Formats: sequence, structure tokens, C-alpha cells
Amino acid sequence: MHEMSITQSVVEICEGHAAGRKVTDVVLEIGELSGVVPESIEFCFEACSKGTLLDGARLKVELVPGVGSCPACRGEFPIGSLFDPCPGCGAFGVEIVSGEELRVKELELE
Repeated sequence: MHEMSITQSVVEICEGHAAGRKVTDVVLEIGELSGVVPESIEFCFEACSKGTLLDGARLKVELVPGVGSCPACRGEFPIGSLFDPCPGCGAFGVEIVSGEELRVKELELE
């Protein structure tokens, strides 16, 4: 489960930015096309944050929808897969505009 190591990295990033202060809330953005399972991150968060500055912190996950751009007609549209064709003209090779994100958006500190 790669979500465990991802969650450990999220905790380390948050601790680095907290500069010794206790973290009470974390907002994490996860893109629908990132390959990361939000429920697994939520499951791992308590175990990974135990004994750290994030111990007891609340985790809020915000899903970022997948959006693609067609190289042929330049239309933008929602996508659920990296292999979806353009719904407007049917072209393949859609460029990802959003949905691959995995980032700490906000921290709330005491």
C-alpha cells in the first residue's frame, strides 16, 4: 500500500512547516487522476501522525476533479481517466489540466 508511505511523507511535510507548533487541522488536496486512494490516506493518517506534532489533528481531504484539454479543438472537459478521448471532436492525446494533484493545501496550528 503506497498510501502509507505517502501519508508518512505528508506528516513529515506538515511537521516541517509547523516549526515545532502543534498541528490541529490538515487540508489535503487529492486529484482524481493521481492514483491515490483518499480513503486509504484517511485510514493511514491516524497511525502515521501518532506521537508527532499532528497527533490528534483532523484531516480534511478535498478531491480535485480531472479536467482535460484537447490538443485538436482546444476544448476543456471533465475526464475520469488518462485515456478518455475528447467528447467534442473524439481526438485522443488529451492533456491533463487538473486532477493529478497531491498537496497539503492548509495547516492550522495552535
